Amino acid sequence: MPLHDNPASGDNNPRHRHNHPPPPTLTEVVITLRTLGKAELPKQLSRWLDELDETGRWALLKLVTGAMRIGISARLAKTAAAELGDKDPHDIELMWPGLAPPYLDLFAWLEGRGEKPINLDPAPFRPVMLAHAIENTDFANLNAADYIAEWKWDGIRVQAVSGRDAHGQGVVRLYSRSGEDITKSFPDLLPSLHLAGAVDGELLVVREGRVQSFNVLQQRLNRKVVSPKLMKDYPIHLRAYDLLSEGDSDLRTLPFADRRARLEAFVARLDDPRVDLSPTIAFDSWDALTAARRDPKSAGAGDDAEAVEGVMLKRRDAPYLPGRPKGQWWKWKRDPHVIDAVLMYAQRGHGKRSSYYSDYTFGVWTAAEDGEQLVPVGKAYFGFTDEELLQIDRFVRRNTVEKFGPVRHVVHEPEQGLVLEVAFEGLQRSSRHKSGVAMRFPRINRLRWDKPPREADRLETLERMLKGEQAVEA
Repeated sequence: MPLHDNPASGDNNPRHRHNHPPPPTLTEVVITLRTLGKAELPKQLSRWLDELDETGRWALLKLVTGAMRIGISARLAKTAAAELGDKDPHDIELMWPGLAPPYLDLFAWLEGRGEKPINLDPAPFRPVMLAHAIENTDFANLNAADYIAEWKWDGIRVQAVSGRDAHGQGVVRLYSRSGEDITKSFPDLLPSLHLAGAVDGELLVVREGRVQSFNVLQQRLNRKVVSPKLMKDYPIHLRAYDLLSEGDSDLRTLPFADRRARLEAFVARLDDPRVDLSPTIAFDSWDALTAARRDPKSAGAGDDAEAVEGVMLKRRDAPYLPGRPKGQWWKWKRDPHVIDAVLMYAQRGHGKRSSYYSDYTFGVWTAAEDGEQLVPVGKAYFGFTDEELLQIDRFVRRNTVEKFGPVRHVVHEPEQGLVLEVAFEGLQRSSRHKSGVAMRFPRINRLRWDKPPREADRLETLERMLKGEQAVEA
């Protein structure tokens, strides 16, 4: 596939009419970008730009800058690949982490030209199993006896995998839930993972036996350089949820109750203070579990109760399935914080929402030298229905005061504007926001057409919430 228009369709580039080398194909560009040294890349890019027409240059620059993408989910791509070869999408899901572009072995197998690809990685990533958010109406159709409950911790989901390579050397890797290799960011945890197996769990910071808040954990995230001081001040910990493999045995087809028993024995054999089990919750009815969720400290979470994000429900007989299978795992988060904020700025969305203003910056009131003013405290782009999106988009278009590139400044005066009820999981200090605070996982809970902007919440309210969280951390 060449990165240029078909000459037969009317190529106006004079270079293509004077025996110049043909433009590179997409495959040639990808291979060159992956193999050429950094010092040689600028000259190569210059040569390509000389050889290409306007459309080809646009495609090349999009490709090089990472902006050339097709808005489909990974699951859809895997399903399409399975249909190409009349295969089970589950088989594609399981082998996918061991594959790499341009997926030649995969397509050869799908087209009947080769053997089924085998993942030879001694410490491979396994596609994670995810949970559905449970609604109050779901409980009527569920039997409490069919489920095991455990605490949901406020950290980041990871997969810790240990194995041995062809030479018998130990290999340990830590993956994010999306399959990104984050091993180098957490070298202090690796010695603890000395038994061959794959553990699904939560990455946390634990000080003096207590789980710290997500705000504390953030000091360890996305670090390219991890100093001894950082590891000492923010000791990393793995709280185990599930056991996906043990030695050479793949355990994912076993019922969860069996995997949980294997996990308890596995963690006991590890015998390391940096790895422990996520405690299960004793309950015999949904009312009992509701009470435990309301008061984790009294229900077994103890001193770690403030780091509990909610409850996980897992069917006793559930195998470990990639994706989000309905009815197998449920998450029941603790009730979020809710405030009323005022819409300040809006931007167009991406993909299906590229025609709508669906990314919203909102603020709360605070005192200033010249009177009351709004200061931004967060940005959200989900939580609303399609109908509400149309309503907000219409409001933005009709009430734009100024435009700053892709950003629209929306009217936000005490008596004129749109109040958004915003739900969020927590707060943290932020030097990027004029308010000095930022929300964690904000989303639009509902639209408050009934409320004038002057009645929205104040920064002092968020400051009190933040001080309360910091007091718990201390």
